Amino acid sequence: MSSTTTFRRLAATAVATALAAGPVLLAGAGPAAATGDRGGKASAVVLRTGLDVSLLNKTVNVPLKVSLNEVQAPASADKTALTVNLDGVNKGQPFSVLRADVAKARATVADGTAEGFTQLAHAKVHVPGLPLLSLIEVDEVTSKARCVAGQAPVAESNLLGAVTVLGKKVTLTTGGTTEIKVPGVGEVSLTLSEKSTTSTTAAASALHLKVSVNPLNLNVAEVEGEVTLAGATCETPQAVAAPKPADVKPQAEKGERPVAAAEKPKGDLAETGGNSMTPYVAGGAIALLIAGAGAVGMARRGRSRA
Repeated sequence: MSSTTTFRRLAATAVATALAAGPVLLAGAGPAAATGDRGGKASAVVLRTGLDVSLLNKTVNVPLKVSLNEVQAPASADKTALTVNLDGVNKGQPFSVLRADVAKARATVADGTAEGFTQLAHAKVHVPGLPLLSLIEVDEVTSKARCVAGQAPVAESNLLGAVTVLGKKVTLTTGGTTEIKVPGVGEVSLTLSEKSTTSTTAAASALHLKVSVNPLNLNVAEVEGEVTLAGATCETPQAVAAPKPADVKPQAEKGERPVAAAEKPKGDLAETGGNSMTPYVAGGAIALLIAGAGAVGMARRGRSRA
């Protein structure tokens, strides 16, 4: 094989490599993007009590402040405990405040959404002094607070099945308050489905009770305070937008005259038929010209030696 032929093949290979590599390098130079959540909170709780228990002789006051399955996001995920006990008010023995077949609380913050959710099913709440009579019994209640970036927050609560308060079945109305009085036992003011929303927050509770229990015996004089069942809250997160790619301007070589941005190259691409591949085709043509000139020179030197 002659040296001229070899040189031409090497030149053609170099040109093809340059043409293939050019678009690949451009494609790999795209900007990186990042997304995420900023702020945003959610919480959920199955049961929360704020009760004051006074023993019969009024010498001991025991605060009954209990929370079951209280979770917050992004710090924690979910809980499903079915009972909560209180020590020290039942003659020194543990006292069961709540028992349920289902008691779920979940709080999440992810992908621009904060949500708190609570579900309680077949639940009974007791207070000291009434070990055999439930303060309230519910078949099923749920609450949800959902806050999505760019949308109005939503709070909702649902009550399914019967509700029994101090042994009496009651009919509840949404947004209203129901008064239950039992002589010799006490009274309960019960509110169904409390909900509130702002432009960035939402809160819901399925049942809210104001309690005043005063049994005639059983070593408890008075129990007063509030009980909340199935509560949920949220605060809208702010989505982090992808950063805009920075404008990169080519640096002029030392001694070169910079080309003004408004300066147009001679000839219009639309008129000459040029496109985005024009620089590569032009470069290939120049490389072939150089290769051809080299080959001619080598041929002439071969003849002169002959």
